Amino acid sequence: MSQTNAAEYPLPSAYPASFEYPVSTEPSNVPREFGLERKRLVFFQFANKPVPGWKRTFDVLVSIALAILLAPLLIGIAIFIRLVSGGPVFFRQERLGEMGKDFEILKFRTLFPSTTATEDHRKFVSTLSSGNQVVRKPELAGRLIPGGKFLRGWSLDELPQLFNIIRGEMSLIGPRPDVLHWDDYEEFQLKRFEVRPGITGLWQVSGKNSLTFDEMIRLDVEYVENRSLRLDFWIILKTIRVVLFGGNG
Repeated sequence: MSQTNAAEYPLPSAYPASFEYPVSTEPSNVPREFGLERKRLVFFQFANKPVPGWKRTFDVLVSIALAILLAPLLIGIAIFIRLVSGGPVFFRQERLGEMGKDFEILKFRTLFPSTTATEDHRKFVSTLSSGNQVVRKPELAGRLIPGGKFLRGWSLDELPQLFNIIRGEMSLIGPRPDVLHWDDYEEFQLKRFEVRPGITGLWQVSGKNSLTFDEMIRLDVEYVENRSLRLDFWIILKTIRVVLFGGNG
């Protein structure tokens, strides 16, 4: 019986501009450990692609300015959460970031504390991705704190991520940080981790509530391949429109 060799399944040298989305890029008989090693090599490729100077400068300057400008609102929301629920102000959760590195995302807490929140969230997203269903929020009936629906509806719960940006863990614009593990993704989906995750992105302003998981990945990769200061400004303007006037962008 011949032994399978990892060299039989070489890693693609680069993703072409006309990036296609095959059902699978990995033969079904590839042992799991070889598939994981190939994915690690994908992240190694990303390590040689530094963040453009304009993007990091833009992120830091805008985030600091917003944090100062919105300080009264941030403090007011923090006091409100403590008064109505008595628990911690911030929700902290491990998310997958640039190059597949874990980091702790910050949000204003809008749910009552739960010891299984992260695992429940991961199972929910995994179900959506495996069935290629429309990406949606989980049902939260009975779990929201008073005022939680309002904070989430206006995306105010996302504001603490300005500090994730200042710390260099996130960007204003980029793919949303996910709760799935990096080895839950197919190899061809990993390009979304070439950049830092963002508070908003191309998916959020392109009909996020009507798109499937695969379509979300397509938009993430499209952003990675075409990111520019002009595109970031366009996404920010579209985000403001979606938050203020609703809809899917």
